[in-house]
Amino acid sequence: MVGVDEYATRKGRHYGTVLVDVETRRPVDLLPDREASSLAAWLADRPGVEVVCRDRAPFFAEGATAGPPQAVQVADRWHLWHNLSEAAEPSVAQHRRCLRSLVPTFPEPGPEPEAVPAADSSGSPWPRGHRFADRTRARHAAVHALLTAGHSRRSVQRQLGMTYRTVKQFADAATPEELFTGQWQNRPSVLDDYKPYLDDRWSEGCTNAWKLWEEIVPLGYKGSYQRVRAYLHDKRTSPQPVTARPPSPRTVAGWILRRPDALTQTEQLQLKAVRTHCSELDALTGHVRSFATMLTERQGKRLPDWLDAVRQDDLPSLHTLAAGIDRDRDAVIAGLTLPWSSGVVDGHVNRIKMLKRQMFGRAGFQLLRKRVLLAG
Repeated sequence: MVGVDEYATRKGRHYGTVLVDVETRRPVDLLPDREASSLAAWLADRPGVEVVCRDRAPFFAEGATAGPPQAVQVADRWHLWHNLSEAAEPSVAQHRRCLRSLVPTFPEPGPEPEAVPAADSSGSPWPRGHRFADRTRARHAAVHALLTAGHSRRSVQRQLGMTYRTVKQFADAATPEELFTGQWQNRPSVLDDYKPYLDDRWSEGCTNAWKLWEEIVPLGYKGSYQRVRAYLHDKRTSPQPVTARPPSPRTVAGWILRRPDALTQTEQLQLKAVRTHCSELDALTGHVRSFATMLTERQGKRLPDWLDAVRQDDLPSLHTLAAGIDRDRDAVIAGLTLPWSSGVVDGHVNRIKMLKRQMFGRAGFQLLRKRVLLAG
């Protein structure tokens, strides 16, 4: 009875195969690659092997099939559940609109009254405290104070550091309010045409000013990056309304994959609401829980019926999983029925990583193999 798994000699580039006796939990050999031909040759030299525990990697399946025909292949249960978990989240994501049923609905707020600028005692449309208006009032008072004292406009120009034209504008205005011609009110900006795009990207979660500036430049924006940054800074610092958000597909997939008695009462109610509003997610929950029952109670004989039930629902991710399981049906049924698994191999894979670190990655395959077998 042999458990088979891969180990990395150079992660992402080169892998080998480790074989472990499932009964004694000791390593029996180390292969320099994970090719199907290498595993088939190793098994052919050992016709006494009756059970091969493996994951669902195609090279291990082909190698075990080409080995001794009497050997029973057993798919690892952890990998089966992991494959189902990977298929469940995309299925939930395809129906993310149904998750909005968990967001409480509130009545639409009525139109807010328009803000009217407070007028000061002089009747100015600009209230006190407006920095541009206050600066204009101060400069107007300084110009008229010097003119009243008998200074010429040229003298006022030199003392206040203004241009002659600016002094003339302030001198000709009897009150500073005459200079309030609306130049500070809703001035057009080169960014105006692109603000809807920025608002949409902001709501999608993209808040990086530089990235958004790079996105709108190809759209025709001719302004500066600083203008985009200032606009986003205002959005970031302005108070935002608190709105409820639906749970993420990963969160809902977690509810579906966990044991029902492990969910809190709130999570149970939310999952019930999802299942009520979406028939596909209700079917997904049923299939996941049915598979969990097969897995924990060793009811592999129910697998064909489970595959047929999955194909009847509109769940493309589960259809892909079902097609892969169907190609490896005998090994999966054995994994859901027999008590053996390749879980004992994982500990030796971790020990191989430790040995590689101890040798600083400089030892060849022969030395690594010798250390693994002797230390096992």
